[in-house]
Amino acid sequence: MSQKRVLIAEDSSVIQNLARKILEFQNYEITSVKNGEQVLQILDQENFDILLMDINMPIMDGMECVKKVRTHTDKKKAAVPVVAITGNAKNYSEEEFKAAGFNDVLVKPLNFDRLVEIVNELTEE
Repeated sequence: MSQKRVLIAEDSSVIQNLARKILEFQNYEITSVKNGEQVLQILDQENFDILLMDINMPIMDGMECVKKVRTHTDKKKAAVPVVAITGNAKNYSEEEFKAAGFNDVLVKPLNFDRLVEIVNELTEE
C-alpha cells in the first residue's frame, strides 16, 4: 500500500513541524506550504489524500482557499478531504466551516491524538 500524502498549509513552522513529525511517525508522506496560494499551486501539480489547512494564513486564508479547492477543475482534487486548523474557532461556527467546504475542524492548541484520528478517518479507503 502506498503512503498517504498529506498537505499541511500552516504559516507557523512550529505547528507545521510538530504535525509533520506526528504524521510521519504514522507513515504519512508530508508536504508543507505556508499559504493558500501555495496550496492551489501545488495541488495543480500533485495529488494529496488530505489537506490540513490553517485558517489564518498570509496572502490567501484557509476559508478562501478551501472554496477554491472545492471548485478545482479536477473532480478528484476538488473532493479531497480538507481539515481546518484554527486558533480562533469562535470567529466561525461549525456550519460556516462546513459551508466553506471543510470536512472537519481542529482547534489550536492542537490535540495530536485527535489530529491523527481525523487524518486516519478521512483517508481510509
